[in-house]
Amino acid sequence: MADSKNTFGIITGVAEGLGNQIARACAKKGMKLALLDIQTEKLQQLTDELKADGVDCLPITVDLSNATHTQTAVQQALDHYGTPRVLIHNAAVLNERLFKDTSFEQWRTEIDIILQAAFILSKAVWQPMIDAGFGRIIYVSSGSALKGFIKEGAYCPGKHGQEGLMKVLSMEGEPHNIAVNTFTTGAPIDTPMSRGHYTEEQRQNWVSPALLAPAFAWLAMQDTIIHTGERLDAYKMSQSLMT
Repeated sequence: MADSKNTFGIITGVAEGLGNQIARACAKKGMKLALLDIQTEKLQQLTDELKADGVDCLPITVDLSNATHTQTAVQQALDHYGTPRVLIHNAAVLNERLFKDTSFEQWRTEIDIILQAAFILSKAVWQPMIDAGFGRIIYVSSGSALKGFIKEGAYCPGKHGQEGLMKVLSMEGEPHNIAVNTFTTGAPIDTPMSRGHYTEEQRQNWVSPALLAPAFAWLAMQDTIIHTGERLDAYKMSQSLMT
C-alpha cells in the first residue's frame, strides 16, 4: 500500500455527485488533491470542508469543454503539486436530445468535456508519470460506453471513446508502471446529472454515490498494477471492500 502522505491526485467534476464523493474518499486516504470543476461556489464549498479537516487541496475552476482552459488548469495543478499519483476524470455532461435536434456546438460541448478533456488531462500527466515510473489514470464510464441510447447522440460516442483511449493507454503505460482503467458505476446512482435520466423503476433501486467512491480511492492507492486495461464495476468493488 502506498504512503498516503506523499500522494497527489487530480479529480474532475467534484462539485457534486460522484466526483464529490470520490474526492472525499481520496481525502480520507490522506491524499493531496487538485479539484477541477466549472461550478465555482460548490467547488469552494467542498474545498473549505476538506481544508477544515486538514486536507491539502487546490480548487481550480475550469470549463473542460475549452481545450486551452483545460490545459492551463492541469498545468496549474502540476506546477503546484508536481507529478500526480492518480488522475480521475469524472466530469461529464448529458443533455438528452434527438439527433435531429442536436447542433454541432451542443455535440462538441459534450464530446469535449468527456473525451477531449480525457486526452488533454492524460497527455499532461503522461510524461511526468513515465519519468516517475508510476501512475494511475481512471475514467468514469457508464452503460452508455457499451450500448446506444435514444437522445444520447453525443454522450454515447464520448463514453465509447474513453473506453478506446483507456485500452490504448493501458498497453502503452504498463511498461512504465502506469495503470489505466475505466470504472462503470455498476448501479443507478442518485446524482444531479442522473436524476433526469433514470426511469421510475431505476430510481427505486438507485444508491448513493458515496457507496461507490471507496473503489476509486482504493485503486488509486495501490502500488502494484492489480488492474489495467479493464472496465471495472465500482459498486461491486466497493461492496467487496466492505466485507
